[in-house]
Amino acid sequence: MAEDYPDPPTDPPSLSAAALQAKLDAGEPLRLLDVRNRDEYEQWRIRGDAVTATQLPFMKFLQAKVTGKVDDVVADVSGTGPITVVCGRGEASAFVAGLLTEHGFGAQNLSDGMEGWARLYESREVPCDAATVLQYRRPSSGCLGYMVISDGSAAVVDPLRQFTDRYVDDATDREAAVTHAIDTHVHADHVSGVRRLAAETGAEPILSERAVARGVDDMTAVADGDSLRVGSVTLEAVPLPGHTTGMTGFTVGDVLLAGDSVFLDSVARPDLEAGADGARDLARDLHRTLTDRLPALPDETLVAPGHYSESTPPSDDGTFTAPLGTLRDRLPGFAMDREAFVEYVCDDIPPRPANFERIIAINIGTATADDDTAFELELGPNNCAAAPPDAA
Repeated sequence: MAEDYPDPPTDPPSLSAAALQAKLDAGEPLRLLDVRNRDEYEQWRIRGDAVTATQLPFMKFLQAKVTGKVDDVVADVSGTGPITVVCGRGEASAFVAGLLTEHGFGAQNLSDGMEGWARLYESREVPCDAATVLQYRRPSSGCLGYMVISDGSAAVVDPLRQFTDRYVDDATDREAAVTHAIDTHVHADHVSGVRRLAAETGAEPILSERAVARGVDDMTAVADGDSLRVGSVTLEAVPLPGHTTGMTGFTVGDVLLAGDSVFLDSVARPDLEAGADGARDLARDLHRTLTDRLPALPDETLVAPGHYSESTPPSDDGTFTAPLGTLRDRLPGFAMDREAFVEYVCDDIPPRPANFERIIAINIGTATADDDTAFELELGPNNCAAAPPDAA
């Protein structure tokens, strides 16, 4: 709560999450001072090629105010130029930014802190020859979702529960009704918005029959190759297993909504459904997706993935998309033999997403969580790729 922290000695300038993201997108150097505890910082922080970040706990600045050694503490902040101060909710950081401002340092407060950063959700239009396709991105986690709009109807693919109102408003602004709410698979890194969106709009909740087989009993199952009619366009279900048994992409015109199968700089990890014991079998299935299933699509197909990393460069139009042919040339997994690929994706699997087992249970429907709990459960990086970008 705000009363837990002293008022700033002077009111500092503030920076919104959207403005910070605009600076990251533009490649502007950012000097960040994170005043959360070390474990919070290590678990989840703002990253980027142009970011210089320093973690110093809030208590250090309280002590510096009392002892008159603010200048000495600021000397420990890496980088040069104005300092953007970050904390959990923008309260402790407001005090620190105000203290630095009072002492003549250029400083600003990230308003609403990491919580505000987690609520940032932006959209851009993906080039598509058949329909309007919006790509949503959540910079704090790298999650990508989509809305397909055609002739007064809209389908939302991989919605986040936290942003249900955003989808409804965006469809309304485009004079469309949400008719389909679709998940490409049972997600492990965020709480799905399919059920909430279906309840609020009357949309049909959709999941592949292979994903439904994991115990989901309140969604419409679609088979591989099935079609969904949205306005005057057709979304065709394309099996892309490997990340999970039920992973299914959807084509609309010349765009593939690829979910967590192939990303722009990596491929999906295979261990979140079946654990380490089942990872190798799913990795073999992922290899078949790369070498047998995706080749059925032309090189010109625009791949729109389910995630991106902070080091993933966007395309010239600002979306995180790339032609399938480019990915075939870029990612070594497409050219590997099966067992070499299995070793490649299973040898050095990164840490699993926070709270992934509970999130999976919520998304299957065997557990529940209120909105505040759901928001807390999914904070942090997504960790759905098999390897870091520089390795993939």
